[in-house]
Amino acid sequence: MTMTARLFPRCIRHLNASLLAGPACAGSAARRGRVAPGHRWSCVPSAGLHASAARRQTDPSPAAEQHHPRQPERTQAEELIESADTVEQLLQLPARQKVTGNQAAAALIRLCGMVVGEKPLVDTVTEDPRFQQLLNTIDSQISVVWNGNLIGLLRSLFAIGLDANHPVLRSVETEVHWRLRRLTFRNLTSLVDFYTSSARAEQQKLLLSDLVKHVELRWAEISDAKTVALLMVKLGHLSGTLMDKLEDKCLELAEHFTPDDTRKVMLALATRNRRSVPLLRALSYHFMQKHLDLKTGVLIDMAFAYGKLNFQQTQVFQRLASELLPRVPELSSLDVMRCTKSFAYLKWLNLPLFEALAQYVHEHCGKMSEVQLCNIIMAFARLNYQPATGEAFFAQIHNRLSGALLEMDPFLLVDLVWSLCILQQVNPLYLSHALKPQFYQRITEGTPSQRRENYKLKLVHINATARLECPDYSGPFLPSQCLYTWVSGGKKKSSPMSTGVREALQSALGDPAKYRCDVDTAYGWLIDGEVLMDSESKPLAVQDYTASHALQPRGTTPLPPGAKRLALVTREFPNYTSRSRDLLGRFAMSRRHLQAAGFLVVDVPYYDWLELKSEWQKVAYLKDRMSKAIGEEMAQ
Repeated sequence: MTMTARLFPRCIRHLNASLLAGPACAGSAARRGRVAPGHRWSCVPSAGLHASAARRQTDPSPAAEQHHPRQPERTQAEELIESADTVEQLLQLPARQKVTGNQAAAALIRLCGMVVGEKPLVDTVTEDPRFQQLLNTIDSQISVVWNGNLIGLLRSLFAIGLDANHPVLRSVETEVHWRLRRLTFRNLTSLVDFYTSSARAEQQKLLLSDLVKHVELRWAEISDAKTVALLMVKLGHLSGTLMDKLEDKCLELAEHFTPDDTRKVMLALATRNRRSVPLLRALSYHFMQKHLDLKTGVLIDMAFAYGKLNFQQTQVFQRLASELLPRVPELSSLDVMRCTKSFAYLKWLNLPLFEALAQYVHEHCGKMSEVQLCNIIMAFARLNYQPATGEAFFAQIHNRLSGALLEMDPFLLVDLVWSLCILQQVNPLYLSHALKPQFYQRITEGTPSQRRENYKLKLVHINATARLECPDYSGPFLPSQCLYTWVSGGKKKSSPMSTGVREALQSALGDPAKYRCDVDTAYGWLIDGEVLMDSESKPLAVQDYTASHALQPRGTTPLPPGAKRLALVTREFPNYTSRSRDLLGRFAMSRRHLQAAGFLVVDVPYYDWLELKSEWQKVAYLKDRMSKAIGEEMAQ
């Protein structure tokens, strides 16, 4: 190609020179009487070739003209379409002017924009013969409708609810399908925006499939965050390959994102539950580099996205909390609920922010819905957060919710009562509602699922609270058969840390009769290791003695005086609030329940256990922890 590019201009220059010299050579040859026969005939085509070559050099090429397209002259019909203010003016257009298919499409787009959302008006317009005339004009001249108007027309016909089998709608879809390769990427994005949720028929699904393929092939044309976010939300679930490419494009554009762009991409990732760690780190880094005033909506949406993806980024959380704190009084009830839930998902307890949120709830409790209040209580319980106002705060909550228990969704009611148990704010009214057979059967009966298993365990925890922490509650309680079935069914696989603790306990005590591992209790909590110690701190045979906490009766001998029952419980990293050694609400409640049941609880936290490298270190650590627990109990 390089040699050809060099050779061709040289040939043209030589040809031009010979053609310009041709007439003079012919004249001199004639004067000398040596003109060859046919010489003049041979010069004529050469002159024609030269002229055509000259024209090619001077005339602008079609490609060059495309770079400077002429703006088509506006017609009277187009001006009438733009100036029309009413539906009637648009419907009268064909009677006043002869319209092309493209103009009819523009008129229908404006017309649908005026009537969309008003069902009676839509029915009236679609049955009007003049509306049908516009549709027929488009159908007969569909090939002359501009790409932008074609996409806008398809969107408008879907917006007014035109039947999917309507011949004009199918004609428009077919034309769009044929033109997919010629559409600009902006047209493709507009089509994606509405078509993914509208495609129902087989032909529509085929068009959607080809649309995804075209976007996959042309993903490199994306140049802004809005497009990336839109494609992630609309097409991410249809193509994993496309989602990977969109994440790559986000990494490429992250440095240039505004905070609002970052918010859109984060929400798109959260919506599709795509936890791409490299992308989230890049977005977090560039978000922190931009010291701009952030809108309240951006702060709340960012907190939601981080919470949904469970992505820990301390500096970002500190910035979100510090900027939200002075704006809490201006938030809506919905925003307060979203903000509280988001930080609870992140296990991030910022005391000044949560005090401000609790104060907002205290002041606006009457204006908030029952669902919002329940979600806020659940968020507080997850973090084991007690508002500073204490009894006054919960008195308002009880006054607001106690009358709505009968109409409340069963699963939401269990969540609410369980959360109040964590916060030690439950009363007999809530307990009796949750533990009635007629109520909990609505939760437990039906198709088995992980969700139902989780709620069965929550009911067991509520029952344990009623027995261990509410002496003024007289019933009803869950039957023993339910406890055995539900606790056994909710058992999970042991973690490596739990397995290591049990092995170390076996090495520490030696005799298998002196300990029990992996103990299910009637309170819904799992004990990694159970040990009995007599008054001289010597281990006893566990199986020989009665145990009120056991799911099934065991042993017949009561504990001797001074004997102590120890419960070894592993506390892993997810059991704690972020950047803290404070237990989350449910694990704090498990400790309370076991202590109320007569156990000396020996916590084995991850931050201690991971420092132990050898087996003898782990054995010595467990012995030391058990000795300290006994010593502290004797000191009291």
